Amino acid sequence: MGIPEDAARNAAYLRRTALWRRLVYFALVIVSTLSASYLMADVLRANGFTAVEMAIFALFTISFAWISTSFWTATVGFVVRLFGRDPAGLDPSKPVELKARTAIIMPIYNEDPNRVFAGLEATWRSLKATGEDRHFDLFVLSDTRKPEIAAEEEAGWAALCKRMDGNGRIFYRRREDNTGRKAGNIAEFLRNWGASYDHMLVLDADSVMSGDTIVSLSKLMQDNPGTGIIQTLPAPVNQETLFGRILQFGSRLYGPALVSGLSWWQLGEGNYWGHNAIIRTSAFIEHCGLPVLSGQAPLGGEILSHDFVEAALMRRAGWQVWIVPELQGSFEELPPNTIDYAVRDRRWCQGNLQHLRLLPTRGLHPLSRLHLIMGVLGYVSSPLWLLLLTLSTIDILHQTVTGHSYFLPGYNLFPNWPVSKMSETISLFGVTIAILLLPKIYSLILTMANGPLRRGFGGGGKLWASAFLELLFSMLLAPAMMLFHTHFVVATLMGKSVTWNAQPRGERGLTLREAIGRNGLHVALGLAWGALVLNVAPDFFWWLVPVITGLVVSVWLTVWTSRTDFGLAARRAGLFLTPEEVDPPPELRRLATAEAEPTPAVDPSSLTRVPPTRPSAIIEQSLTNWSPTKPGPGIVSSWQS
Repeated sequence: MGIPEDAARNAAYLRRTALWRRLVYFALVIVSTLSASYLMADVLRANGFTAVEMAIFALFTISFAWISTSFWTATVGFVVRLFGRDPAGLDPSKPVELKARTAIIMPIYNEDPNRVFAGLEATWRSLKATGEDRHFDLFVLSDTRKPEIAAEEEAGWAALCKRMDGNGRIFYRRREDNTGRKAGNIAEFLRNWGASYDHMLVLDADSVMSGDTIVSLSKLMQDNPGTGIIQTLPAPVNQETLFGRILQFGSRLYGPALVSGLSWWQLGEGNYWGHNAIIRTSAFIEHCGLPVLSGQAPLGGEILSHDFVEAALMRRAGWQVWIVPELQGSFEELPPNTIDYAVRDRRWCQGNLQHLRLLPTRGLHPLSRLHLIMGVLGYVSSPLWLLLLTLSTIDILHQTVTGHSYFLPGYNLFPNWPVSKMSETISLFGVTIAILLLPKIYSLILTMANGPLRRGFGGGGKLWASAFLELLFSMLLAPAMMLFHTHFVVATLMGKSVTWNAQPRGERGLTLREAIGRNGLHVALGLAWGALVLNVAPDFFWWLVPVITGLVVSVWLTVWTSRTDFGLAARRAGLFLTPEEVDPPPELRRLATAEAEPTPAVDPSSLTRVPPTRPSAIIEQSLTNWSPTKPGPGIVSSWQS
């Protein structure tokens, strides 16, 4: 399937706009990184440049470049949000008569059926309220392996059909063989029913979307024929543990400006996060068949993080991938505690490291390669940070123990006096702190300037108090997450693969025993590290206090923040509130009601389980697995040069 002519003209305009925007953006990242690196080199070389200090310099440069990308993205997003919206982006407000057909699909795997169908009911009711529901069908695509859960799923589907009068519009299919996990589940849907729909809207098991947002996405896709994927910014909701509420607050407060910045410099070369997004089925079918990588897991075999790859393949074929931060009414839920959050990251870490194998694939857009690299850096940055801290500690301890060499080897007329660079060191520290904190301040300024939004976060005083506590929590959590991610990266590179389990959901408190099992080594490392530095180089100890404190308190932080009573107490105090909590939209109110309702007994045999299949040759060919290095017979041509 080719790109329409008018879409090709629009793509030419976007290329010109994207070129100057990216030149500005990457110039800012590079100049700020070089400036900070020069300052660091000036500090390190003052008393000689050792091999350890050269390594520190290299690691600092990489780490500063990484945080600079986020800083400048947030800065751009702040400016965009000050002026309303990006005129070069997709416009959800444009009037369009909807004609396209869209399949709303939800792949599930051993999930809580009550929560799944409550969310679907809230979404479908909202869609029906728009009066445009005739253009949509709903598919529940089960990969569940447990028979008792599958039986509850079938009962939940039958009850939903009954309540919504959805027979022939709401379908349920359970696969016998769950090859390919979520990506394989979607591929089987496309083989059987993809030819019947112009678009598919992909939901996660915890997703809820408003009908207006769903209709807007379908209209945007219909009105932009060169677009293959449109990704929304899901707002996190429904968290009750203290950990979940802090994470929910931070994501909701800081996410919009960051994503507006991403959309500004990425334009039609955006990314896909795997859910709460609409996809053009014909383009996806023709171009987004996933490879099975050579070799064994964890770096070989089936791809775990398929979404980044699918966005890269879509863009490779000439289709645009957009993020539309202006669209609200898209919701998701978050892990309730530190351990479940880390477990999710373990799977994502392995999936993202697999992307290194795909970088040589021919024809990928440069920005798609950058997305894959940034996904890897999201986890590799942690061992780099740990290595930077370790080498800095070794360097300071060595200098303290050996002392300064006042007379170098050979003849010296004058002593080699030590050079102090304290002012440069403080300046460098201040710049780094500013790079980390300013993006948060941007979002606070935007929120304070918007009366309804400010009240949605509990008002100015509560907002600033919550932001301060969120910052404190993030500082304490960061060292433990650094060690978690370092372990994940090392384990993956050593060949240890993850198992595919259902993502933990719901409000799960952790015991002290569980926390010690996961964070006990963190505490021991923090105590030993702190004691060594305090004994040998006490002046340096104060620079490490944030890291050491985070490690030492990690067990108790994990336990305390997993508690629902602490989370509810924070809510009563007006802390970590979000707009969706202060004034819940109809979809979330309906979700809460539907979860509390009993499931009525309905005979599923009287219902239409799935529609008639419409297989096609191009689907069978395009969804065949491929090798990125050795394309074989029957592989769709888009995978070849």
